[in-house]
Amino acid sequence: MTSSQPYLTGHYTPVADEITVTGLTVDGSLPPELSGRLLRNGHNPQPGVTPAHWFKGSGMVHGIRLRDGRAEWYRNRWVHTPALDGAPYMTPHGPDLTVSTAGTHVIEHAGRLLALCEANLPFELTRTLDTVGAYDFHGKLRTAMTAHPKEDPVTGELHFFASSPFPPFLTYHVADAKGEIVHSAEVPGATAALKHDFAVTRHHVVFVEGNVTFDPTDRSGIPYRWSDRQQARIGILPRGADGARLVRWFSIEPGNMPHIANAYEDGQGRVVLEGPAVDREGFRLSWNWWTGAPGRGAEPASRSYTRRWIVNPVAGSVDEQIIDDLPVEFPTLNGNRLGSEHRYQYAVSFPDEEGYGGYGVVKYDRTTGARRIHQAGDARMPGEAVYVPAAGATREDDGYLLTVVSDLKQDASQLLVLDASGLDRIATVHLPRRVPAGVHGSWIPDDGTTDDQN
Repeated sequence: MTSSQPYLTGHYTPVADEITVTGLTVDGSLPPELSGRLLRNGHNPQPGVTPAHWFKGSGMVHGIRLRDGRAEWYRNRWVHTPALDGAPYMTPHGPDLTVSTAGTHVIEHAGRLLALCEANLPFELTRTLDTVGAYDFHGKLRTAMTAHPKEDPVTGELHFFASSPFPPFLTYHVADAKGEIVHSAEVPGATAALKHDFAVTRHHVVFVEGNVTFDPTDRSGIPYRWSDRQQARIGILPRGADGARLVRWFSIEPGNMPHIANAYEDGQGRVVLEGPAVDREGFRLSWNWWTGAPGRGAEPASRSYTRRWIVNPVAGSVDEQIIDDLPVEFPTLNGNRLGSEHRYQYAVSFPDEEGYGGYGVVKYDRTTGARRIHQAGDARMPGEAVYVPAAGATREDDGYLLTVVSDLKQDASQLLVLDASGLDRIATVHLPRRVPAGVHGSWIPDDGTTDDQN
């Protein structure tokens, strides 16, 4: 496929078919505890299809199976939703929540693999990435589902939400560890602002409304635009069945926060929220890249800097600061620290429009303020770094980072396994094709079953 659209060229050039290859070559030694599958989702239109927006490209999940120090297989599969066959999202009866790209994320909860796109229902996949179909939690999910649910590492609950440009603007859901929805509530005071990600702490749920909001005049297929009239806010509500009605909204400086690294309560009962965010110019550069419009940045994450908000519910105040000015995106951390105070977080560094920073995997030490970067190399772009704990881990960074690298010069891709403590390379898995730069993914550890054999 040849196209002038930036999201169909370079690192993002789609692949044209589905393949399965076994017995992958490994340089170095894969840690024996890496027994499972790394799954990564992304937008990959079919040959001949040019979507009007990067996010409109059909979802494709790439999987790499590791076991006993071997890389057993690679496979890629489109998520076969009605949208893949060109079905319209809007019907005479309203939106069809099954017409999804399902191209933003892929997770596992309660034994189900779910491919996610925030405007639609999730799509269930088999362990070998074939599509089962739309999943509505046994009829209990009647809204869309965010692409960024949060699984509580203590309770096993899955927290998620639906954001809509029309009332109700925000609906909050909780599924228990068995995968049953046990709580749903509309959140009062929410607006049509785009809410892509959110956070949970031990005692609260945290939503962010930035300056990007619904705009029916947009023709890209994703009807959202920056608006100076939209107030940027943080909404905090207590966890629990009655929490939504107790939500409080706190005004913050203008901006937009696509992804959240983490949130937690500190020793003073304040809510600390952290992650990359953009200002109006940063959003303009990204949006123009996503739509192929003139005046765009070098990459979709240009000018995205790490910010921290400290919300004091008692004083009703918010302290906001930029804590690092390196352009980064796709923040991750040790999932066992989700909702609790963490020391380390990771991200992918992107060049801005002037090429500053380059591609790399970044580690932040929030105690010392140190920043370490594993440079990807010339024409090499790493994807989101997924954290996997080491066997017998005692420290927060005892583990591994798994990232799929797109290598333009070699027209190839590798899975890099990095030491999460020092970012040193431990092993490289050579993949049978160049994997397009994508969005989000998950490590799915083995659960003792064998139904994923070829």
